[in-house]
Amino acid sequence: MLVPAPAIIELDGIDETIAALPNSDAVFLVWAGGQSAYLAKTSMLRRRLLRILKPAAGAPRRSLNLREVVTRVEYWFTSSRFESMLLHYALAREHFPEDYPRLVKLRMPAYVKLVLANEFPRTHVTTRLTGGPSLYYGPFRTRAAAELFENQFLDLFQIRRCQENLEPSPQHPGCIYGEMNMCLRPCQQIVGVEEYRSEVNRVRDFLAGNGASLIGITAAARDRLSGEMNFEEAARQHKRVERITEVLALRDDLAGDIDRLYGVAVARATTPENVLLWFFCQGTWQLPLHFPLTSHVSLDQRLRELVASLQPIAAPLGERQEHLAMLARWHYSTWSDGEWIGFRSLEEAPYRKLVRAISRARV
Repeated sequence: MLVPAPAIIELDGIDETIAALPNSDAVFLVWAGGQSAYLAKTSMLRRRLLRILKPAAGAPRRSLNLREVVTRVEYWFTSSRFESMLLHYALAREHFPEDYPRLVKLRMPAYVKLVLANEFPRTHVTTRLTGGPSLYYGPFRTRAAAELFENQFLDLFQIRRCQENLEPSPQHPGCIYGEMNMCLRPCQQIVGVEEYRSEVNRVRDFLAGNGASLIGITAAARDRLSGEMNFEEAARQHKRVERITEVLALRDDLAGDIDRLYGVAVARATTPENVLLWFFCQGTWQLPLHFPLTSHVSLDQRLRELVASLQPIAAPLGERQEHLAMLARWHYSTWSDGEWIGFRSLEEAPYRKLVRAISRARV
């Protein structure tokens, strides 16, 4: 993420310059010689700088005071807490590469991971993204929410829940899920690799499509059975549709296959004639775009042209994990400002929703 050029306060006349600043949202960086010393975000820039740069004689004994070491201050005005969060993160990565996760209090969200590299794939809940063939479903608000969803959606399928590396054998003791016909029991060689993989493919389609494939197949079976006057079996399939719907209702707002996680955060800009559009593509925040509100061309047309011109940048895996964490922090927080519009690809961008969100942001 690129950082815009800062405004600078030099040591000469620092008190007068700070006193003239507005009390508004900003991120600032205090320098001590050639070394960055202190980075923070604030909703009241002038008051915060006066507090930490007060002359030593007038400063409270136990409060942070950088007056004796400061050589200059850099600051960036922001228009929302969302913008402050992302700018603070980008500056922390740049200036404090060894310590930035602690400085920004970076907390990784939870995902349900379908481990496809295993001969007999399984799922588990994790907070880390790793290489290798896997499908990550999330991010969830909490680990408990991810575990609840995993436990409930696995009831719809028959893949294993054990975490061991299987060595299939007819003498394997199995588990309770096999006894309840909730697992295909590959551990006991009841099914082979190919048959087990076909069930895994159903799980992958369910997660990648947010349940659409399973609901579609089950609803079609229900309608067919009803047409054949097999009402008892049709009622059973209808109950299954209801059960699938209940499981999908357990998902958090952002939860989905992260490779298909697209969206845009619509936020106010520092100037009233613009809004900021922060596109999110496959787990990576793109550079913010200043979208002008005044034009003779319609919002819808300009949005379509903007999306068509996008060339998304893919972040490395570690940075992508952090971008997802920042999205989850903002979206699931109680203080979230701006508006999130999610979709599954740039070709499926919901322009009507975007136009309405931009109209609300300009008020």
